[in-house]
Amino acid sequence: MFENMEKIYLAIVLAPLLGSVIAGLFGKLIGRSGAHWVTIIGVGISSLLSMLAYKHIVFDGGEMFNQTIYTWLSIGSLDINVGFLVDRLSVSMMVVVTFVSWMIHIYTIGYMHDDPGYQRFFSYISLFTFAMLMLVMSNNFMQLFFGWEGVGLVSYLLIGFWYKKESAIFANMKAFLVNRVGDFGFLLGIAGVLLYFGSLDYMEVFAETAAVDGLTMEIFSGHPWSVITVICICLFIGAMGKSAQVPLHVWLPDSMEGPTPISALIHAATMVTAGIFMVSRMSPLFELSEVALSFILVIGSITALFMGLLGLVQNDIKRVIAYSTLSQLGYMTVALGASAYAAAMFHLITHAFFKALLFLAAGSVIIGMHHEQDMRKMGGLYKYMPITWITSLLGSLALIGFPGTSGFYSKDAIIEAVHHSALPGSGFAYFAVVAGVFITALYSFRLFFMTFHGKERIDKHTWEHLHESPKVVTVPLAVLAIPSILLGAFLIGPMLFGGYFEESIFVAAKHDVLAEIGADYHGVWGFTLHAFQAAPVYLALAGVGVAWLFYIKYPAVPAQIAGRFGFLHKLLLEKYYFDSFNQSVFAGGTRKIGSFFWRIGDIRIIDGFFVNGTALSIRWFSGIVRTIQSGYLYDYAFSMIIGLLILLALFVHHLI
Repeated sequence: MFENMEKIYLAIVLAPLLGSVIAGLFGKLIGRSGAHWVTIIGVGISSLLSMLAYKHIVFDGGEMFNQTIYTWLSIGSLDINVGFLVDRLSVSMMVVVTFVSWMIHIYTIGYMHDDPGYQRFFSYISLFTFAMLMLVMSNNFMQLFFGWEGVGLVSYLLIGFWYKKESAIFANMKAFLVNRVGDFGFLLGIAGVLLYFGSLDYMEVFAETAAVDGLTMEIFSGHPWSVITVICICLFIGAMGKSAQVPLHVWLPDSMEGPTPISALIHAATMVTAGIFMVSRMSPLFELSEVALSFILVIGSITALFMGLLGLVQNDIKRVIAYSTLSQLGYMTVALGASAYAAAMFHLITHAFFKALLFLAAGSVIIGMHHEQDMRKMGGLYKYMPITWITSLLGSLALIGFPGTSGFYSKDAIIEAVHHSALPGSGFAYFAVVAGVFITALYSFRLFFMTFHGKERIDKHTWEHLHESPKVVTVPLAVLAIPSILLGAFLIGPMLFGGYFEESIFVAAKHDVLAEIGADYHGVWGFTLHAFQAAPVYLALAGVGVAWLFYIKYPAVPAQIAGRFGFLHKLLLEKYYFDSFNQSVFAGGTRKIGSFFWRIGDIRIIDGFFVNGTALSIRWFSGIVRTIQSGYLYDYAFSMIIGLLILLALFVHHLI
């Protein structure tokens, strides 16, 4: 059985890769339909086999798989291996990644139907799935880094897929550069692991934590730092880039420049979830540093609160959902900081389904509106697109944590976990996640009401051709709506309080906030009823009510508020001036520094002194030597006499 599982795990990884290679290299030969069939079948096989692996690990009680598949290279005593670690943590991610990706592949047939880069797009998204699977199934840091960089590379290709659009090229370069900042920290963390643990294998590293705990290093002379703290913060900086945490969040909203299917894939199942998964996997390290946990807690709470506020002023339907992703990633990060890793993973899983649903529903609206994305030019679409309308409603309810939906159970669990945390920064974090509930409901139903209800603001040409999207688009919406509503109720008990991640995630007893909550857990209905005794449910309902008042009943009010609080409105529109700061200070500053060194180093020193200076020196010397070669016999005779006299003088001087 062990050998059979190894073959299954290999097939899970290689099936999307094979589909990607065939669609990419032989796209013209197999045609458009061949490209989508080969990639959909590849990801479908991967998804079905992941479900089989999930059954084997979770339901049948199968053993954790931790094996080296082959040795990539050896450097002295260090072996760089390709291997798989499949336990409840990784197999849960495998199911989510492959299933959501499968639905997005099917949806893409309808969305990209007329795009000239059809085969290329299917090749890229299948390759994206492969890279993410390599990341979540890795059993060592080097393979983790391979998958980490793989999703970064493919996201660059997909965000800039429409490479003739200047904004798309700017966005993919921005994503690439910002992630390089995070990846530099991540690479330093991996280097620290190798230096102090002597291995890159997860299990070997985790087994040596006791020996490394308490060791210090001096980054600055005379100031000792905990080795574990430095390693954990460096690793988390990598997560800040991939999972778009402040201040490395600026690339994610601009990723909307890519086609909608890739927006859904990046925001739901791949790329941005990598950082959350990585910190959960590294829990045996992070649990040894309260400094690192507090740092994570504060960064996550800032992201959850302040990125949600930006969604209130966006008018692009995809950008509103993008800022909701930033905010929800903040919630997951807060859970990590509170040591509620299981709650972070629980919200990651539920969020993957309802966020994919919301993005694909937005794509359906964009198709119906002939690629119009401005919500101010929509309204009343529920009459023309009923399936998109109802699935958008279900996704929005899950996002705001409406009681009974999947998002309700996972988000409330995070809020409760933070409430029980005693780590420094937990008070601010609790305020941020509670306030974020109202903000989430407000921007979510602002989008819903502006798009589907109220006065029709659709131009005549679009209105004449407006209709529901084809089944290849609406069927994935219906399929994703089911887990968006139902999955949370089934997972909350075992995943949070039933020891689901017991073998995968380590939590120190003094940090185990979920154990405290679990002591009062009395089933799904008890958890649901208990929520009505706390503020978040009523804040969510208040957010919906305010959205209805502002965008249906009194639509002139938001403009009046924006006029009265012009500075705050401008601050939100400018996204807290992060982009302006990065453009003027980092991008502009580095360009000026580069220009300075170009003028001084390249032009004056290299060109001026070495290149041109050498040429001028040779020219000067050649001019002198050239005067000696006159061609006159008496000049040469005179030179010979002078030379002979000098030799005689030296000879006589030597004799004396």
